[in-house]
Amino acid sequence: MKNFKIIILGLLLTLNFGCDPDLKSVEFSEINPDIFPQSESDIEALVYAAYRPLRGAWWDGIHTTSERGVMFINDATTEILYGDYGVQGYATLHSYEPQHTEVTRYYDDFYNKISSNTLSISRIENSSVPDILKKSGIAEIKCARALLSYELFDMYGPIVVAPLEVLENPLIEEPLARLSHSEMVSFIEQDLLDAAEDLPAPSEANYGRFSQGMARMLLIRLYLHEKRWADVEKQANLIMAMNYYQLEDDYVGLWDVQAPVESKEVIWAIPADYIGTSENQWQLMVLPSNYPEQSGWSTVQSTWKFYESFEANDIRKKALIAEYVGTDGVTYNKQNPGTNIQYGPIPLKIDLDADRAGLTTVDILVYRYADVLLSKAEALANKTGSPSQESIDLVNIVRKRAGLTDVLLSNYADIDSFNTMILLERSHEYWCENGQYRSDLIRHGKYSQHNIDVVGASSQTAPHKDVYPFSLSQISEGKGKFIQNPGYN
Repeated sequence: MKNFKIIILGLLLTLNFGCDPDLKSVEFSEINPDIFPQSESDIEALVYAAYRPLRGAWWDGIHTTSERGVMFINDATTEILYGDYGVQGYATLHSYEPQHTEVTRYYDDFYNKISSNTLSISRIENSSVPDILKKSGIAEIKCARALLSYELFDMYGPIVVAPLEVLENPLIEEPLARLSHSEMVSFIEQDLLDAAEDLPAPSEANYGRFSQGMARMLLIRLYLHEKRWADVEKQANLIMAMNYYQLEDDYVGLWDVQAPVESKEVIWAIPADYIGTSENQWQLMVLPSNYPEQSGWSTVQSTWKFYESFEANDIRKKALIAEYVGTDGVTYNKQNPGTNIQYGPIPLKIDLDADRAGLTTVDILVYRYADVLLSKAEALANKTGSPSQESIDLVNIVRKRAGLTDVLLSNYADIDSFNTMILLERSHEYWCENGQYRSDLIRHGKYSQHNIDVVGASSQTAPHKDVYPFSLSQISEGKGKFIQNPGYN
């Protein structure tokens, strides 16, 4: 298992062009399509490049667990995380505006990676490599393109997706408009449907690489976003019919230092290492400087509202540290919080990894099978407008692993009470994983109200805050074609 993880990290290292002065980054616009790609290794190079922006790296990885990552900012807009400065402060107060580059940078830094993927797909399609290599390579790149497109769409609404003919003529300056909502959804959906056909089955996929299960999990997220309940149910059924995925008995152990390489619950994870190729910085983000076993920067806390929403014996709140004895000998808790847990407990979901200072090799889990179960439960209830015993049973599978008693259909017989319950379960199950609880709240019209409940009169939330703003530079460079999100002008 350990050797396998080293192999995966080795693949990631091949992408880290800046770490060796003798290596130079590849300028894809200068690749001659007549001679590249020609071999399996060439295809792999393009595939690795598609994974690169998806990793956990502070500078240029969208899934970094630092303040520059999507989980961090998205969970900070909800009761899961609370920050009082920087990007986490803007998120917590819903005070983000177009001039806040810490918020707008996700689009500015990553939308061009979608174009790189488009060019890579074209080059593979027009190459002379065997069809089997073409199919597998294109499937992974399409899944990477869809994941990045979905995450930016979820955060900002429809984005610019440059067509191939524009990308192949880079010297012609042509400002582009954002896609329409339906065009954006169709673009992501088609990539994922295509990828699901040619990606390997979960049992055949390498750890850290995409599988059919990942493509269909992303389809579930897209269909939830659009409230296409029957499609959510269909994709969930297809994943369950793979007869591969199952919940682990040990919820907390999923975030152990030992990577869950063999876990049948993990749909997609990002391997982490100590040297920064793909790093996990979460301890640095959340631990106070006076924490006894490991110190950090205490950039963000959870909230007491979130902590107290858990049932007493729910094992999923075990890593929400509500009390600790500092290196100064003082006991910190809600009654004596100091400045380190004044808003809420320490959200240390991953293993403490006390033997290491700074970075950890605890892998970044992005999607798990539990999401399939709760998503199907939500879809079944909302498709008909009436919860059923089947939807309740799916919720109880997840609750049982958390050490909780079953919920009863008689207590959640109407759709409003059921949706309130399912939102709570989703927040408890996935806190500090992929940041999708923000989207869950938006889907059910609870986003602004939850923010007001957490920060009170300080909240600057509004209906248009359901999406983030684009940067002023994007609007300027768009020359009238690129339109800002409503409410930010």
